[in-house]
Amino acid sequence: MTASTRRRRLAVLLTAVALGAVTACTSSGGAVPDSGGSADQEQSLLDRAPVASDADLATSPTAQAIKQRGQILIGSQLDTPLLSQQNPTTGQTEGFDAILGRLLAKYILGQPNVKIVNSTSQIREALLQNNTVDVVLHTYSITPARAEKVSFAGPYFVSGPAIMARKGDSSVTKPQDLKGKRVLAVTNSTGSAMVQQFEPAQVITLSTNSECVTALEQGRGDAYVNDLTQLAGNAQTNDKVQIVSGTFGQDPYGIGIHHGDETFKRFVNTWLEKIQAAGLWQEAYKQTLGSVIPGDAPVPPKTGSVPGS
Repeated sequence: MTASTRRRRLAVLLTAVALGAVTACTSSGGAVPDSGGSADQEQSLLDRAPVASDADLATSPTAQAIKQRGQILIGSQLDTPLLSQQNPTTGQTEGFDAILGRLLAKYILGQPNVKIVNSTSQIREALLQNNTVDVVLHTYSITPARAEKVSFAGPYFVSGPAIMARKGDSSVTKPQDLKGKRVLAVTNSTGSAMVQQFEPAQVITLSTNSECVTALEQGRGDAYVNDLTQLAGNAQTNDKVQIVSGTFGQDPYGIGIHHGDETFKRFVNTWLEKIQAAGLWQEAYKQTLGSVIPGDAPVPPKTGSVPGS
C-alpha cells in the first residue's frame, strides 16, 4: 500500500468521527508536529477568547477559587498526538484537548495559565474526588456509571472506538475478528469494556495509550482498541501500526468535575456554548484533529445531550 493510499484510507476512517459528532449531538500554546496548527494561529484564537465577567464568576464558588489561585489544574496526559501531547523541544502541550484547556483557563483567569496533572484512566476519578485537579479534560468518555462518581460538563466532542493492528496484519479487520485474539486496551477505558462483547480470549490492559502501541508493535497483542481520535494520532506518527476498522459505537467526551458541583458544571457548559457560538471550538478543531480529518469542522455536540452529562 502506498503512502498516499494509506492517507486516503485514514481520511475516510476519520470522517466517521466527524459524522458522529454531527449526528450526536505549566502548559502554553503550540502545535502538534505536522498537525497543520501553529503557535501564531492558537495565539490569535486565545486573543479572541471570551473572559468571564465578575457576575459569571459569582455563580460558581469553584470558578472563584480557581481565579483566586491564579492557575487551573487540569487532569490530562502528555502522550496523545492531536489531542494532548508534550512537544519534546518546547515543552508545550499541544492538541485539541490542550487548546480547550487553555481556552477554559482564559475564561476563568483572563490568561491561559494551566498546570497539567498526569491523569491516567485508572486514577482520574480519584483526582477529582480528592480535589487534586479542578477538571479532567482528556478523552474522558461520559457514561452513566462514571457519572455516579464524577459530574460531567459537555459533551464537548463525540468520537468512537476503532481497531488498530500492526502494519500489514490483516487478521483483524472488523470487531467480530476480535474473538479469540489478544486485545490491548487502556485500563478503565471504554475500549476495554467494548471488547468484552466480542469475547476475546484475552484482554490485556495497560496504563496508557503509548504503552498499548508499544505492546502492539512488540507482538504482545494482536489488536488495540481505543477511540479513533487517539488511534489517528498513533497512525499519523508511527508507520508500524495501522487503523483497520471504522468506528463501532460512539464515545461522547465530557469534562470531568467534582461530583455534585452543579454550579461549576453550569459555568463550564456556558463557557463551552460561548466558544462554540464564537467559532473558537471549530478553529481549535481545525488546527488539530481537522488537520487530518477532511472537510469542515463538525457541529459541536449539545451540552447535556447524552446520559450522564
